[in-house]
Amino acid sequence: MTQLLIIGGSDAGISAALRAKELDPTVKISMVVADRFPNFSICGLPFYLSGEVRNWRDLAHRTKAEIEEQGIHLLLNHNAEEIVAKKKTVRVKDPNGSPLELKFDKLVIATGAVSARPDIRGIELPGVFSLRWMSDSFALQKYLEDNAPQSAVVIGGGYIGMEMADAFTYRGLNVSVVEFASSVLTTVDPDFSQEISAELKRNGVQVFNGVTAREITRTEGKLIITDSEGFKLSADLVLVAAGCKPNIDLAVATGIKTGNHGAIKVNRKMETNKEDIYAAGDCVETWHNLLAENLYLPLGTTAHKQGRIAGENAIGGDREFPGSLGTQVVKIFDTVIARTGLRDEEAARAGFDALSADLETWDHKVYYPGAKKMRIRITGDRNSKQLLGAQMTGSYQTEVSKRIDVFATALFHRMKVEDLNDLDLSYTPPLSSPWDPIQMCAQAWVKYLLSDEGS
Repeated sequence: MTQLLIIGGSDAGISAALRAKELDPTVKISMVVADRFPNFSICGLPFYLSGEVRNWRDLAHRTKAEIEEQGIHLLLNHNAEEIVAKKKTVRVKDPNGSPLELKFDKLVIATGAVSARPDIRGIELPGVFSLRWMSDSFALQKYLEDNAPQSAVVIGGGYIGMEMADAFTYRGLNVSVVEFASSVLTTVDPDFSQEISAELKRNGVQVFNGVTAREITRTEGKLIITDSEGFKLSADLVLVAAGCKPNIDLAVATGIKTGNHGAIKVNRKMETNKEDIYAAGDCVETWHNLLAENLYLPLGTTAHKQGRIAGENAIGGDREFPGSLGTQVVKIFDTVIARTGLRDEEAARAGFDALSADLETWDHKVYYPGAKKMRIRITGDRNSKQLLGAQMTGSYQTEVSKRIDVFATALFHRMKVEDLNDLDLSYTPPLSSPWDPIQMCAQAWVKYLLSDEGS
């Protein structure tokens, strides 16, 4: 009987365990979880903190009992402290601090990521928070309830920062966003991110771009954020949302190699350089489907897929991770913004002869009430006509997330831009048009290409 040991109980770890059990019900699985919250939706934390999700327990993908019913032995509040690869053991401390030694035949490391801690003096002050784990959300929720802050500053304009600006506003706080880059959401083109900036401002959020926070101090009960150029902003609460970095200390101490991005280096079977040790999720590098190279793309969707493959291969499978396209979507107030594949400049950097075309159109037939404008940008290669990427914005009601998924599917299958017109997409006037907006944009791209070639 195979003894599978998994370190980490979030997306990748749980996916690995469930897949292994599905394929081999006899496999003995133990899972070491550093806290008491296995398989919780970390992506749902902003909606719990906004108050839209009332009970934090609803964020559980599966309860502890449901996981254990699958035959998975959970070791909650246990900390893995050392992997001894040659002996195939992991040294663990239980909740009382007593040492345990766990044996394994196969090991999956799914330790995830930790919040990036930028070099800001005063980042440890009371009232300054990060947000990565359930415990972070509880600390922030308690502060909100006990102190009733009236204002908040979010340092960081990425996905979590944007969602938390929305969440704090939903709770009635006056919110400001401080971002060192020239725009928020730097994973999309600047003119797309400007739409999010405009949406933030429409909802009363102040946005300060090109500001690098250097210090946080407390004066007369207020937290003061300053930079080196004289910028100064005060608030009752500060959230530092400066991204994340892979949690690799345990792996590195074992002699497991990391890649250029600082994450655990794995092949497409999710194997590390140590025999019988796999790794998956936010702690590892991610193979990019189009670029054919490893990047660091910590996404919940990717973690689930990688964990599933690691679990399958750990019990004798031979499956490869096909790669990520970096497909992402975020809702900020009433606006949704999404991307997949490569932006124009990313494609050009990768050696493609990139061409992008835009289209603004209605999400469904305009004669049916409630039609909303949506904007689409398609990027393709001039020479091969291959689809390379897409970006979209639109109202919460415009099905942006599902339309970006059509692009992601087309990218996965290496379709050409023109091929989008051959897809048999659904249509009814309240929901779309005979030519769906993504097909209209594909046609706009082809026309632009022809005019570009003729000029």
